[in-house]
Amino acid sequence: MPQSKFPPPERTVRLRRRALLLGLSALLASAQAQQTPVTSPAPAPLSAPVTPATSPLPTVTVSPEFAALLEWLRRSPDWRAADLKFRSAQLTLDSARTRAGLSLTAGADGTLTRFPWESGSWNTSATLTVTAGLSVLPWSAALEGVRSAQRALDSAAVELRATRAALTLQAAQAYEAARSAAAGLSLADAQLDIATRQLEIAQAQRTQGLLPAEAVLGRQAALENARAAQGRASRAAAQASRALTRLLGQPVTLPAQAADFAPPPQVTVTADLTTLIARAQQRRPEVARARAGLGDAQAGLGAAQLDARLPDLTASVRAGQLADAQGNPGRTVSGSLNVKAGTLGAQVSLPLRDTSAAPNGFALSLSASLPLLGSGRGAAVTQAELGAAQAQLALDSALQSVELDVRSRFDTWTDEQAALNAARLTDEQARAALGSARARLEAGLITTLELQQAELTARQSALNLTAQQNAAALAALALAQATTDLDPLLATGGPR
Repeated sequence: MPQSKFPPPERTVRLRRRALLLGLSALLASAQAQQTPVTSPAPAPLSAPVTPATSPLPTVTVSPEFAALLEWLRRSPDWRAADLKFRSAQLTLDSARTRAGLSLTAGADGTLTRFPWESGSWNTSATLTVTAGLSVLPWSAALEGVRSAQRALDSAAVELRATRAALTLQAAQAYEAARSAAAGLSLADAQLDIATRQLEIAQAQRTQGLLPAEAVLGRQAALENARAAQGRASRAAAQASRALTRLLGQPVTLPAQAADFAPPPQVTVTADLTTLIARAQQRRPEVARARAGLGDAQAGLGAAQLDARLPDLTASVRAGQLADAQGNPGRTVSGSLNVKAGTLGAQVSLPLRDTSAAPNGFALSLSASLPLLGSGRGAAVTQAELGAAQAQLALDSALQSVELDVRSRFDTWTDEQAALNAARLTDEQARAALGSARARLEAGLITTLELQQAELTARQSALNLTAQQNAAALAALALAQATTDLDPLLATGGPR
């Protein structure tokens, strides 16, 4: 006999319940034994929340589909901007090294004189000069500029790695948001189908005089709510796709079904919290920037103290044709050392005239100056000390901020692990309820529509379980990113 689309009368239901009461338990057991989940994978064995153990580094497992997504990420604007920022720091260091190295300058000058004006004649002279300079003392400004640029480059390297890891995490989160939106849209479609079917049944029952008008209106309101929910889910899916496109910098084709999405990278969190905090405090970019700032502040303090102690002392030597009969120098070689600036200079002067008659000589000179009043160097030292103290406080603040961030993400990961166990139990309960509904349908105690509702509940619980599994994986990924254990190049085959 074909199955009626209308629910059986209540009197018939009571008779069937009385006739089949003894065999209902056997039917339920058989149905549960043969039942398979709608869209849910087999649940993993229940266990207590994972307690991390001590390990040097976590392991990362990436599916091939997600690895392809990360390949696109490597060509995204944000990834390339991070590369350019690091390249800029490299060029700054190269420029600082060039300025601290040997400098060589060639020059020329010429003069036209007539003395005295009334009876003298016009005389011309030209001189070629070659000047060389080199920073030789460790406190020279050029060498300190090299050290400062090196600190900035080290900080930029840490920043580059952290930015790439953050972009990897953002890509995983955006991809999971797109999967969640696709799952929500699928559920909204199913809910709309059920709401449409319920309204059709209510209208038929109203025609037979079995339902009041307000019940039909309630079904119509439920249908409109289902349509609105479907619209919201559709727009959410489109927005998630646009967000992922913006992150990757190019359009991406996403699967239509949530089950076809690849899982996020799986990170095995095995280190204890103390080790994670210590590791993060060593390698986080904000700590690296604070340490570089402290190094610059300490270097500035040392320079201010040196400036206050050292006099402006310069030693120089000249050799060659120091002067001819008219007092003009000939071919000379000179050198000088500025102790405070830490620079060594040399110069060769070659006049373009006959200087064979000029005698040769040698000269040494030493000049020094030390301010007694009004130099302001004491205030500069005090200001530099304050700057160093502020830099130390900034470093302490960065360390505390990193510790708080790691603890917060570790707690989030622990919470997601605990919620995963609850989601598994809920999914198991929904699948058991679906088996019971199938048995009740075979016994004639419920309608096909009620079975569809049970299937929708089981499907939703399966999707919730998948979403919770992905949330736990993303929490582990975020923890690895916070502790700088997430290597963004592992999933993409290294630098190119």
